[in-house]
Amino acid sequence: MTLLICSFAAAIATVCWYVSRRDLKLGSLALIYWGASLMWLVDSVVEYIELGAEFFAPAAADMLNDAFLGASVVVLGLIIWVVMLLIKDPAGKLKTSLQGK
Repeated sequence: MTLLICSFAAAIATVCWYVSRRDLKLGSLALIYWGASLMWLVDSVVEYIELGAEFFAPAAADMLNDAFLGASVVVLGLIIWVVMLLIKDPAGKLKTSLQGK
């Protein structure tokens, strides 16, 4: 479930980056999500090697925990992106508002 959620977030961020004409550092957001998706893919492969066929029949509680974990990874990626966007300030709006001009 975490792999699915992160992969959807990565695909959506990539499409937004591709069609966006503004400099919002969406490429960095897409890379954050693609990195998380790659991490969860490796985790899923290792878990499949360990569990075998049981991997495809998870308990409902495990699926719920994985969904919460996937959602928290997406939110954490958004928080990192917003902080990075505030630090880089590509449009210079934060700098001008702090200077009072």
